Amino acid sequence: MNLDHLRYFIELSRTENYTKTAKSLHITQPSLTKAIHSLESEIDISLFEKKGRNVTLTTAGKIFAKGVGNALLQLDRSVSEIEELNSKKTLIQIGALRTLSIEWLPNIVQKFQQESNDTSIKFQFSSDTGLSPDILKSLREEKYDVAFCSRMEEYDDIAYYPIEEQNMVCITPLHHELANKTSLTLRETLPYPQVVFSKRSGLYSVIEKMFEDSGGHPIGVYSVEEDQAMAGLVAHNFGIAITPDMELLHTMPLRVIPISYPKWKRVFYMATLKKRFRQPEVEEFISFVLKESKDSLTNRI
Repeated sequence: MNLDHLRYFIELSRTENYTKTAKSLHITQPSLTKAIHSLESEIDISLFEKKGRNVTLTTAGKIFAKGVGNALLQLDRSVSEIEELNSKKTLIQIGALRTLSIEWLPNIVQKFQQESNDTSIKFQFSSDTGLSPDILKSLREEKYDVAFCSRMEEYDDIAYYPIEEQNMVCITPLHHELANKTSLTLRETLPYPQVVFSKRSGLYSVIEKMFEDSGGHPIGVYSVEEDQAMAGLVAHNFGIAITPDMELLHTMPLRVIPISYPKWKRVFYMATLKKRFRQPEVEEFISFVLKESKDSLTNRI
């Protein structure tokens, strides 16, 4: 039974006029007439009878119209559901430190999209407040599928995987007394006012340990939570600072000086909840990041 003929029949049963029906269906009236006659011949029942210039449903036609109408409605619903399902995209929600969101994260996501060639996957990015504790808090509240940040040991329900690392360096204003050094020890920075990380920063404990190993503590004159803000203050002569060596530093008016002792690397992690169901697409992305990160870190050894 021709589906188009059934739709023509339902429309004609509504208008009860061949001319109006043909116009609304964008077909010729002879084509409509032929379709209705073909349908009546197939089921061997007269569906319409003439009423002046119009037509009206026969008793059998009314019964048939009710059944066909319900069937077409259910068919259209099913088609819509399938189309909706087909058009749905898996949303991967990511929380990340801003320093990773500048270059590393866009690169890894773009590479994943190119290699997976899966257009059904979309990404939503957020840096939250930009601090690891807040990013991890949102991860634990299941606002994110995966997070990229520093490691916080107090969360035993989170799995951490190293994905990137940065050497720690000293940054100074361009005309600072230390600016011409090619390298320095942390102890050499102790006499100078410093911009330091606040206790809320994931870097606070790392740098505290570095200074402990050097046998002293910095003269902290300003405190910030993010490394980008720290770089801005140093560039404007608010002091020197110990910070990870990130690409941003090399675009700003300041000096980046390697630290010869103690040597330390800032490690970034991919964080996921240990006991949470994840969609296959999310698992695929996590596996991809692990592979890419392993290859990248191995190549640096």
